[in-house]
Amino acid sequence: MSAKHRYKATIRWTGNRGKGTAGYRAYGREHRICIDGKPDIAGSADPVFRGDAFCHNPEDMLLASVSACHMLWYLHLCAEAGVIVTAYKDAASGVMAKGGEGRMRFAGITLRPQVTLVALATGADLAKAEALHHDAHDACFITNSVNFPIECEPVVVVEAD
Repeated sequence: MSAKHRYKATIRWTGNRGKGTAGYRAYGREHRICIDGKPDIAGSADPVFRGDAFCHNPEDMLLASVSACHMLWYLHLCAEAGVIVTAYKDAASGVMAKGGEGRMRFAGITLRPQVTLVALATGADLAKAEALHHDAHDACFITNSVNFPIECEPVVVVEAD
């Protein structure tokens, strides 16, 4: 495996209302995120910043990226460790606030994964399943790329017979 992985995306602004950026209220924040071979994503700004509430915004996508990266690493580590996961759901949340320099930035993200293990799992598997969240956090590419804290509050349960 190469030490470098390259990614490409084309972002195309679609919010020209006929006058371009003639004024702050004159243009839409809508855009398309285009990646070759994949469906386009309709994007906009957060509604608080005059965006379309029905489109994904960069803040949504950053939160989703952190959550998805953690999940993918967690599932990988569980498969390697013999921990059988049958369901995974994360109710992630993030907070943006003004930093010391007066600019908006993410102040933190909290992941709240709910993981279900097969009914045959032993108590040791439950402990191992909980511990693997720490390893997934350490391995996550996105977590390793951001400069704000990411907390993980997992709940691991064994499915009922």
